[in-house]
Amino acid sequence: MSKQANNRQLNCAIYTRKSTDEGLDKEFNSLDAQRECAEAYIKSQTQEGWHCVPDRYDDGGFTGGNMDRPALRQLLADIEAGKVNCVVVYKVDRLSRSLMDFARMLEVFERNQVAFVSVTQQFNTTNSMGRLMLNVLLSFAQFERELISERTRDKIAAARRKGKWSGGMPLLGYDIDGQGGKLKINDVEANKVRAIYDLYLEKQSIMATIAELDQRGWTNKVWQTRKGTQRGGSQFTKATLFRLLTNVTYIGKLGYKDEINEGEQDAIVDADVWRKVQAILRRNGRTGGVEARNKFGALLKGILRCACCDCSMTPTHTTKNGTKRYRYYVCMKAQKRGWKNCKSKSVPAAEIEKFVVDKIRQVCHDASMVDEVVEQAKIQFERELGVLVAERDALVKEREYWNEAIRIAAPSIKPGDPSSKSLEQLADWHENLHRAEHRHAIVTARVQAFQAQALTRDDVVNALTSFVPIWESLTVREQSRIVQLIVKQIDYDGATGRVTITFHPDGIKTIAMENRPQLHEAAS
Repeated sequence: MSKQANNRQLNCAIYTRKSTDEGLDKEFNSLDAQRECAEAYIKSQTQEGWHCVPDRYDDGGFTGGNMDRPALRQLLADIEAGKVNCVVVYKVDRLSRSLMDFARMLEVFERNQVAFVSVTQQFNTTNSMGRLMLNVLLSFAQFERELISERTRDKIAAARRKGKWSGGMPLLGYDIDGQGGKLKINDVEANKVRAIYDLYLEKQSIMATIAELDQRGWTNKVWQTRKGTQRGGSQFTKATLFRLLTNVTYIGKLGYKDEINEGEQDAIVDADVWRKVQAILRRNGRTGGVEARNKFGALLKGILRCACCDCSMTPTHTTKNGTKRYRYYVCMKAQKRGWKNCKSKSVPAAEIEKFVVDKIRQVCHDASMVDEVVEQAKIQFERELGVLVAERDALVKEREYWNEAIRIAAPSIKPGDPSSKSLEQLADWHENLHRAEHRHAIVTARVQAFQAQALTRDDVVNALTSFVPIWESLTVREQSRIVQLIVKQIDYDGATGRVTITFHPDGIKTIAMENRPQLHEAAS
C-alpha cells in the first residue's frame, strides 16, 4: 500500500455491520466479534505504523444494500476530514453489498488516499488486479443479497398462497398467536374495525371519518415488541385509514402483490360491507369524498348511470344566443366512442331531475321503505353501541387491575423510604388509574348519549315528511346533498325511457338524525 511504503502512521478505522438487531443486546455480539478480529489484525501491523483510532463505527440492524447508515456516514465524513487513513473490515460485504455503492465509496477512498483492508480476504486496492478482485467479491456479495431477498419474497408468497400469516406489524382487530404465529381476533378491536367500516359508509369521506375517529379517541393498533417496546397508537391519517378500509385481511383473505388468497384467519368485516366500501372509495377517487365542484347544480351528478352501456352519465350544457343554457346528462361511452354506440345518448337534465324529486316525495308514503330504514339503523346502532360498551367494560377491568395493584403495593412503602423505584412505580400506577377513570367517564357518557339516539319509526317518517315543504327553499347545493343522501343510484335506459331508482336507507337515516339536533348536542 502506498501509505505503508512511506512508513507513516496509519490511522485505521474499524467498520462493523450486522443486518438485523437480533442478539445485539448481548454482552458480546457479532459487532464485537468483528471488531476484535480487526483489532488483532491492526495490532499485527504495528511495526508498519498502523494505529487503531478510538472511534467506533458500528451499524447494528442496517442492511448493506444501501448507504443509509449512520456509522457509515460518520466514517465517510471523518475520511473527508483527514482523520482516517485506512478502513478495516472483517469481510468486504460488511462495508457494502452493492457494487454501485461500493464504487462510490472507493472513489472517496482513492480521492483521500485511504487504504481499504478486509481481514479475511487478501487484496491490495492500490493496483488494478486488487481492484478487480475486490469487484469480483462485491459482485458475489450483491448476488448473495439479491438471492436472499428473492428467497424471502418467495417464502412470503408461498405462505400467503396457503393462507398463512407471514409476519409483519399486527393489524387493528387482530392479535398474533404466540404459539403458531397465526392471527386471532381481538374482540374489542374487531368491534372498532366494524364500526369504522360502518362509519365510512355513513360519512362516505375519508376526512370526515377521521374527524369522527379523533372525536372518539380511536387510534391505530397498539402492540408490544418482543423486547417490550410499545409501538403504534398513532392517530389515523388518510393513508392509514385507506389501508384499513382496503385490507382484504378483514374479510378472511390474504393479499400478496396482485394475488388474493383465502386466509386461515377469521373474517372481521362482512364481505358485502367490504364491497360497498370499495365501491365508494373507487367512486370518490382522487377527491377522497370531498364534494366535487358542481357549478351548474347537477342534482344527479355521480349517481346517474346509462343502463344501456352500464357506465356513468356526466352533466354538460349548451348555450344558445349567448344567454339561454340547456343542461343535459350525457353517456360517457357515447361521449368517448361516438353516439352510434349508445341508445341513451343524452337526457335533458331538468326533466329527469324533476322525475327523481317527484319519486323521492312519494317515498314519504312508502311504508316498506320506512321499515327498511328503521331495520338498517337498528343493526348499525347495536353494532356501534356494542363497541362503546365493550370499551367501557374493558376500562372497568383496567380500573380494577390498577386499584388492586396499588392496594397490594401501598403498605410496603413507608414514609421516608429511600427506595425511589418503589415510589416512582406507585406514582406511575396512580397515573394509569387516573387515565383509565377519565376515559371510563367519557365512554360512559357517550354510551348514555348514544342510547338516547336510537332511531324510531316516527323519526324516519318525520324526516321524509319534512322533505316536501322545505325543498323549494333549499339552495341548489343543499338540494344536491339531500338527493345524494337519499338516492344510491339511478339507471336510465334511453331505449325504453325507463328510469330505475335505488334508494339509500342509510342516507335517509342520516337526514332523520340531523332532524334531531338536541341528541347530537348531548352526544358531543
